[in-house]
Amino acid sequence: MPSSYVSSHFHVVFSTKNRKRMILEKSQPKLWAYMAGILKNHGMHALAIGGMDDHVHALFSLPATMSIAKGVQVLKANSSGWMNEVRSFEWQEGYFACSVSRSQIPRVMKYIANQRKHHKTIGHAEEIARLLRMHGFDPQK
Repeated sequence: MPSSYVSSHFHVVFSTKNRKRMILEKSQPKLWAYMAGILKNHGMHALAIGGMDDHVHALFSLPATMSIAKGVQVLKANSSGWMNEVRSFEWQEGYFACSVSRSQIPRVMKYIANQRKHHKTIGHAEEIARLLRMHGFDPQK
């Protein structure tokens, strides 16, 4: 085969430092758009970005030459820099990431779009615990 073909999609979730409610609802659309721009400027493609005042969900594709760790680092570093222009802001160190098959992209996009509704019935800690269990991780660790 003369060319490489890569389909690499990830659902990533990360929180504000100490899960402080730092992302005001009125600022969220601007932050989500800014994050999509960061991804685009670094060769990635945002399919969906959303979240709440203390965390972000992003579904994006990576180029074949980039690791998920590098993609998340670029997204978190650049977005926290932008948020720091207004006030002191930090992301928590870790993150959750899982690969997403092409057939599941619409489902994950819908999940991200419905974060506000979803969090009326479940808190962020339980959401992360469920995601971890779904992907074979022990949420107690």
